[in-house]
Amino acid sequence: MIPKVFKEVIDLGDGRKISIETGKLAKQAHGSVVVQSGKCMLLCTVVSNYVQSDVDFLPLTVDYREKFAASGRYPGGFFKREARPSDGEVLTMRLVDRVLRPLFPKDYHSETQVMIQLMSHDEDVMPDAMAGLAASAAIQLSDFPFECAISECRVGRIDGKFIINPTRAQLEISDIDMVIGASADSVMMVEGEMGEISEEEMVEAIKFAHEAIKAQITAQLKLAKAVGQKDVREYETEREDEVLAKKIHALAYDKVYAVAKAGSAKHERSAAFDAIKEEVKASFSEEEITEYGNMVSKYYYKAEKTAVRDLTLNEGLRLDGRKTNEIRPIWCEVDYLPSTHGSAIFTRGETQALATVTLGTSREANQIDMPSYEGEETFYLHYNFPPFSTGEARPIRGTSRREVGHGNLAQRALKRMIPSDCPYTVRVVSEVLESNGSSSMATVCSGTMALMDAGVQLKKPVSGIAMGLITDTETGKYAVLSDILGDEDHLGDMDFKVTGTADGITACQMDIKVKGLAYEILVKALKQAREGRLHILGKLVETIAVPNDDVKPHAPKMVTRVIPNEFIGALIGPGGKVIQELQKATKTTIVINEDPITEEGIVEILGTNQEGIDAVLAKIDSLMFKPKVGESYNVKVIKMLDFGAVVEYLDAPGNEVLLHVSELAWERTENVSDVVNMGDVFDVKYLGIDPRTRKDKVSRKALLPKPEGYTERPPRESSNRRDDRRGAGRDSRDRDRKPRRD
Repeated sequence: MIPKVFKEVIDLGDGRKISIETGKLAKQAHGSVVVQSGKCMLLCTVVSNYVQSDVDFLPLTVDYREKFAASGRYPGGFFKREARPSDGEVLTMRLVDRVLRPLFPKDYHSETQVMIQLMSHDEDVMPDAMAGLAASAAIQLSDFPFECAISECRVGRIDGKFIINPTRAQLEISDIDMVIGASADSVMMVEGEMGEISEEEMVEAIKFAHEAIKAQITAQLKLAKAVGQKDVREYETEREDEVLAKKIHALAYDKVYAVAKAGSAKHERSAAFDAIKEEVKASFSEEEITEYGNMVSKYYYKAEKTAVRDLTLNEGLRLDGRKTNEIRPIWCEVDYLPSTHGSAIFTRGETQALATVTLGTSREANQIDMPSYEGEETFYLHYNFPPFSTGEARPIRGTSRREVGHGNLAQRALKRMIPSDCPYTVRVVSEVLESNGSSSMATVCSGTMALMDAGVQLKKPVSGIAMGLITDTETGKYAVLSDILGDEDHLGDMDFKVTGTADGITACQMDIKVKGLAYEILVKALKQAREGRLHILGKLVETIAVPNDDVKPHAPKMVTRVIPNEFIGALIGPGGKVIQELQKATKTTIVINEDPITEEGIVEILGTNQEGIDAVLAKIDSLMFKPKVGESYNVKVIKMLDFGAVVEYLDAPGNEVLLHVSELAWERTENVSDVVNMGDVFDVKYLGIDPRTRKDKVSRKALLPKPEGYTERPPRESSNRRDDRRGAGRDSRDRDRKPRRD
């Protein structure tokens, strides 16, 4: 039976369109769509179990995978099968998850999976920009309890003009690369990097993207209506008890308010809150606790959240006693680790990050092998968040999605400040040693100082800050919080991180929980963030004002040399013999990359010993040495022969040439040793290629004055007479030859 297919088309302008189609594929899923733009096709399916899980949270899994067949390629590795997700896929999962998760009811606990697959790739379409659209469209076709349709898109800017979903080539010349997620009336998520733009420019980009998102949401709703909107499924909701909620609020609110106002440290405050919670629970009998279940804890946390928010809105105070715009005390240190190429500690309040820098050749570049993108990164940052940083003990099961996301944010914050002519591959690793509020921004700060300590010539230092927002829709009050704590991250209405130089924003990440946030409040928050960033930047500059002039003595020095492709083979040698012996003798690492466009080889020489690097450069110079006709060169005798001396160019060791006995002196020379001996150093003149031997010809006598009365010998005629005789013989033989019979 031919399936009935439903389709909606979104016009992006410039002749580009996005289509949403359903009814053909994966019909047993609770919702499925194919989203297509150009040749790029994403299949998204959603499924949610009808039985509630025995947990107190939403077990939502967002999975995004790119199939190598989508771009006509084989997976790398031995098994030739897609394995664990790449960092790029994980980052796309996070972009979608952060927008979807808040829109499910808080009491909906069914196992839910959103699976997005790249089925066909188009080089001019970046699939991650359509993943949020696909996920929301599939959910609209399901019976899930979901608040409203959303979508995501990427915005770029070239020559002052905004572009929706730019190509990868356009992003290379764009000064903005942001992905925005939003509903029809509220912006919910922003993440991206920028080229030092202002706060107002950032807000304009968000507004531009929001208009495009509204059109995508309209298309989703039309598609759902055409298919036939399903009734929202019924599920077992959490039991509510308003009387119990009011009782617990009365028991806990004032006590929590007092502890919050005292401005204590994290562990003291947590212990005090736990004590209040236990007091509240103690006021109920065991039978009541059993009857109410987790309702007591839930209502206590609600009262705690209300008290802390009220303290900030009413008195402008925060959990640790700071005012809303105050930054926690900061101390920094560079060159802490003696063996690394660069290191720095950044400590802000109870958050601490130790960053290290490692310098290498292009061989150490981070290789990216995805169906939608192949390339390499010569600057990359890794972020580690061990459990001891929050005083916890838990198993470490590989790199978490959070670690990938936070590391990517810090990398994007710094990468535009790495100079384009930096010869090194640069790896930054951030070890979070303490955490109570924005360890990713601490990573940006420690990473900046570590890079400067390593001698990487950063264009400008970068700092970062995490901000929060608390609003009261009834009274209209709101408070913007600078340098938020971990607790403030959970209880606030917006968590946003902003990084930048003194001249503008370089990266951001926002999760907005309040509906209909006014753009005026967003601009104010960004302005306050700028003040905090500049304060933190001042602390960094106090510690290390400018990058060190050179790398550390124990760090490798990098020198690059461009050579014509014709000399690469000579430098490598048969089977790599020359380059391997050279690396061993000089204790250097030599990497050769061929540029097919310029037909030149780029030789990278990495070593800690300058003498070794100089020896490699000398070898390269000697390989490329080409004497010029008429020029004089200093040579040394390295071998004596009966018919001359073999000499080596002193400016190009390893380059040898025969100095014939006839070119030693103007006088007739019977023995070579009468004129020169082993080890003698003198000048010779390069005469070019000898037409008889087809080899280089040099002369010592050409640089000496002719003896008085010297006369040139007449050229020998023997060869000509011999040729004449041979010719005459041939003529006579030709005459005597009998005619050939026909």
